[in-house]
Amino acid sequence: MAKARSELKSTGYEIFIGILSILSIVNIVLLFAYVDDDSMRAVLGAMNALFSVIFLGDFVYRLVTAPSRSDYFFRSFGWADLLASLPFPQFKVLRVFRLVRVVRLLRALGVRTIAHALLRDRAGSALFVLLLMGIFVLQFGSLFMLYLEKESPGANITSGSDALWYTFVTISTVGYGDQFPVTSAGRFMGMFIIIIGVGIFGTFTGYLANLFLGSKDAEVVGPVEAEAADGATPAATIEELRATLAKSEAMLAEMKTVLDRYAGS
Repeated sequence: MAKARSELKSTGYEIFIGILSILSIVNIVLLFAYVDDDSMRAVLGAMNALFSVIFLGDFVYRLVTAPSRSDYFFRSFGWADLLASLPFPQFKVLRVFRLVRVVRLLRALGVRTIAHALLRDRAGSALFVLLLMGIFVLQFGSLFMLYLEKESPGANITSGSDALWYTFVTISTVGYGDQFPVTSAGRFMGMFIIIIGVGIFGTFTGYLANLFLGSKDAEVVGPVEAEAADGATPAATIEELRATLAKSEAMLAEMKTVLDRYAGS
């Protein structure tokens, strides 16, 4: 159990990497077994290239933070992580080792511990959910848009790069207008991408604002807040409470005098 916890990064991060591993394996199967359209293969190839960059960063992160780098590289299949991150199709299947590790680490924690960790780190969990949503919308939005638009008369989304560019620009709420759907089904799909994109971009912007403003607020905490955080009552606060209490007593005495005057009359 101690070994699993030492290998485990944040729970949200491990789930993020695990889901990306599943998606990358699905893409490999689609790329080599089912999809024969060149434009759709271009979309899957571009997404696999993106996953390779993410997985290479994951390998470096795990190697740097591993309790024992040699144990991670040789015993925990770090070599498989490295090979699976390289741009060689023959090694992509090794991504299954990353998925197996994530499942093993999360299973060691248990469902209740995982749920508690995700709730405790709501901001981090929300960030990983946003990243996953962005990746899913980028891939499947591009594939569906290409399927709906490619063969239509007057279509301008006819290649994998066109579909990826349109989806990415729409998600980011930039909307250059150089690529756009011309069919009713394509426009409906575009509306869906716009709605999801606005939600992702807006939430991500709010997350960044909260991150930076939260850090700034933490830096400007004064001695009064610091003493209060330590459980001690600062002297300035005590004096303020005494002054407020004195004012309250004076107001009560004045109210009592007024009531006695009316009662006597």
